[in-house]
Formats: sequence, structure tokens, C-alpha cells
Amino acid sequence: MFNFCRLSVKKLNLGVTCNFECNKKWFSFSPNLHFTAGDEKQEDNSILVEKDECITLIGINRPKKRNAINAQTAEKLSVALSNFEADNTSPIAVLYGEGGSFCSGYDIQDLQMQADKGSLDYLMRHEGSVGPTRRHISKPVICAVNGYCVAAGLELALMCDLRVMEDSAILGFINRRFGVPLSDGGTVRLGAMIGYARALDLLHTGRRVEAKEALNIGLVNRIVATGTALGQAVNLAFSIAKFPQASLLQDRNNLYANAYGRRSFRDAVQNEIMNTSKEVLKELKEGVERFKKSETKGAKTDGWHIKEKPLPDWEKEEIAQENKVKTKK
Repeated sequence: MFNFCRLSVKKLNLGVTCNFECNKKWFSFSPNLHFTAGDEKQEDNSILVEKDECITLIGINRPKKRNAINAQTAEKLSVALSNFEADNTSPIAVLYGEGGSFCSGYDIQDLQMQADKGSLDYLMRHEGSVGPTRRHISKPVICAVNGYCVAAGLELALMCDLRVMEDSAILGFINRRFGVPLSDGGTVRLGAMIGYARALDLLHTGRRVEAKEALNIGLVNRIVATGTALGQAVNLAFSIAKFPQASLLQDRNNLYANAYGRRSFRDAVQNEIMNTSKEVLKELKEGVERFKKSETKGAKTDGWHIKEKPLPDWEKEEIAQENKVKTKK
């Protein structure tokens, strides 16, 4: 529960900013609909895209909004993921958030503007309100979860194949308390991932989910130390990228189809067999020959193990301090 203890109002040249300070220290609201030059520049860079060798890195860059996504950012994210899908040199992507949080959902300021107009444009956007969440991304995407990953931000994380979560991060559908419904595939994917009963629990209560529970119920795939989610997600991406991709994608697509579209076991098995392509058969043949002729059998499957990553002394001290505070709690 939020216990609001102080309201501060600051007058600016372009409007008024209201900050609610509460026990959770993260909720803010600004009715100012104008932007400074610095804000406009940040909006231009609201989605960051770069490559680490064959891995595409896509970052949500609105740290002042805890990476809440507005219509402009959602469009840019859709374009970035479409470009990744079209890039034959990149088999896997990592989606992350800049500035301490993955994504706090849909931008409440943008939502208020639309609500005042009586508009539901954010719901009607073809691919989804916070990105291409209403379709299946054609190649694997790993989500690096840090800070807050809530509301539509959690729906965005569910769109990804795998989720690497920092031990201090928070998940949850906190939009429940504000009367905002799920609209980005959350009700579709959540039950398939964690089961009907658990999904209802999270949807009905809108409660916070911490890392240990998230891992136990299957909401995330790995827990890592605070400050390391992006690096460990990239490590995981490299361990997947080294495998032959045609067979990997076939198995992935079959699993997706069987989870959401097949009505019987017979249909599912038939789908698994009939989707075998010439490219998969070629990879299979090469793999058998490699097994017979060489001691090198191909990429090892234990590459998913989290690798130790050298950290500077100052970062080690920060992590140690955060762990000490958690222990006291």
C-alpha cells in the first residue's frame, strides 16, 4: 500500500510538476504536457540499439519516467525489434532498461491525455501499447529485468523468451489498483507460463512479486546479483547463439504453436513433424558427421551456466552494501 506523506509542487516556466513522496519512493506524476529541449533530445533517444558481435541490444531509455513507455517510444521499440528480425547476422536480442528499472508500464501522462479526450488509441494500436506485444517475435529475445518491471512493463517482459532478473527487482501488475486493464498479451501468456491458478492470483491482487517467488513459479528463468542483469543476459544470449539456429527456431516455433494454438496432442505432434525444413535436415546431417568424425561435438549445452563477470571494486562495494541492507530487513 502507498502511504503518501508529502506533496511538493514546483512551478516551472512551462508548467507545474507534482511529486508525491511515499513509502515506496518511486511514484511520480506530472501534468505538464510540454517538454524542455533536453526532454525532447531524450525522447529522440528513447530506444537505444547496438550490437555486441552477433547479439542485438535494445534499451528502453526514459530513466526519468522509470522507462514508462508512451506511443512514440512504443513505435520505436516495434521498429527496433522488426529490424532485429530482419537482420540475418543477429540470431538473438537482449531487451533491457536504462537507469535502474526495466519498465514501469505505459506512461501515465500519455494515458491521462488520451483519457481526457475519451480516446482508446493506446489500446487500439495494432502491435501493442508498449511495443510489438501482440505478435510472436520470430527470433529469441532475452529480457534483462532490473528495478521495477510492472504493469505493461511486465507484459513486455512476458513477450520475451527468457527473463534474467536481479535479486532486488520487483514484478507485478500494479495497474490493478489504478483500474487499467492488461492489453499487451499478459492474459494470454501469463497462464501458459505459470498456470491458471497462479496467474489469477497475480491478476486479482496486483501484488508485488520478488525474485525468489518469480523463479519458483516460473515467471523468470534466472536470478542474478543486483547490477548484473544486462551482462548475464548477454552471456546467456551468446550461449544460445552458438547453436545451429534452424533447428532451434523450429523447436521454438513448435513449442509456441502447441502452447497457444493446438487443440489436441495429435495436432501438436503432426505440427512438430511437418514443420521440419530442408535447412533443419542439413544441420542435422552436418551434426551427425561432426559427431562421427571429430572429438568436437558442437557447442556444449552447459553454456547456460551464469558466468562470473569481473566487476570494478566500487561496484562490488555497492553490491555488498545492498546485500547488507537486505539482510537487515
